[in-house]
Amino acid sequence: MTTPTTSTTAAEHTAAQAPRFLDVHVLQTLPFSNVNRDDLGSPKTVTFGGTTRTRVSSQAWKRPTRLAVEAHIGERALRTRRLPLQVAKALAERGWPEDLAELAGAQVIRSTESKLDLEEDKETGKKVTTASLLFLPDYAADELADIAEQYREKLEKALGTKAAAKPLLPKDAVHEVMKSRNGSISLFGRMLAEIPGAGVDGAVQVAHAFTTHGTSVQADFFTAVDDVDQWATDAGSAHMNTGEYSSGVFYRYTTLDLCDLTSNVSDPAMARELAEAFITAFIQSMPSAKKNSTAPHSIPDLVHVAVRSDRPVSLAAAFEKPIKAERSGWSAPSQAALDAYAATVNRLLGSASLLHSAYAGVDGADRDGLGTRADSYPDLVAGALATAWPQDGSTKA
Repeated sequence: MTTPTTSTTAAEHTAAQAPRFLDVHVLQTLPFSNVNRDDLGSPKTVTFGGTTRTRVSSQAWKRPTRLAVEAHIGERALRTRRLPLQVAKALAERGWPEDLAELAGAQVIRSTESKLDLEEDKETGKKVTTASLLFLPDYAADELADIAEQYREKLEKALGTKAAAKPLLPKDAVHEVMKSRNGSISLFGRMLAEIPGAGVDGAVQVAHAFTTHGTSVQADFFTAVDDVDQWATDAGSAHMNTGEYSSGVFYRYTTLDLCDLTSNVSDPAMARELAEAFITAFIQSMPSAKKNSTAPHSIPDLVHVAVRSDRPVSLAAAFEKPIKAERSGWSAPSQAALDAYAATVNRLLGSASLLHSAYAGVDGADRDGLGTRADSYPDLVAGALATAWPQDGSTKA
């Protein structure tokens, strides 16, 4: 640890060394697959180091990670434009007439007295969806329906009149529901500028994944046979088409801002549980596109975690020069490149701010630049959390 200067107090120095960021680096081999398509159905790409790589967008990997976190903690958050319909459905199930329930659903948005707009459904002509996506706990619709229940008489009087277009529900009560959050929202954040205090700075940052080497699209011509009387007139196929795929070793990176997480979640035990659920889910998750026809369910070849007190550090630049395949493939040289680059980064930045560094992987090679070897991915996660949350259960920031 660096000796404090005379202008730095012991308390300030200790705070400077407090865990702040938890970085997770993953190298993962995907077989013939297309887990994230562009608008034409082809694998997404990025040009990096003058070479075309296959890319998987951060959103494509973030969603299955979020769903896995929610399954683990037993709390869901729903991203939707159909909140008015959710409220209307909840009230209809309580015996409300359909038209009155729909009015209540619309009033949930109108009564915010904000820039949240309702859009007209093209099929029904009714204003039943919001112009913006909302990200709310799954219980929000029921809580908003409870508010509507308290003002049912007022809604009934306004039904079919000009008063139905004016705010009829208490703004503050509706806002409290709109501002509510759970573990998922605390982790991933929420953009809702229309309602004061409803925005949440996400503690999670996820990079787009990309292959450590150059790739090319591989076309797959396929046919489908009509099972009914297929020999009656023609033995040929009933459908023919071409799919596009690629394969390779992907570098994936995420960082968890421990300060933001503990600001969003006041209970240290819950914050730690969320961190564990997120890191585990990020390591194990897989986007679902084309899964039925490719089943690309591989596990990471290598995972490296680092806890830092100063700033997050991506190791993406290790692959700016594309990896060349050896006789053993791309994975081994990609792991060696990550190890070498991490060692260089640690030398350049110094070790004072690197509070924890460890790795685990499928091979037995020593990776000195990646820290201490762990026997398994669960052990790797546990070691990082032990540094991020000391035994007193707190994370200082």
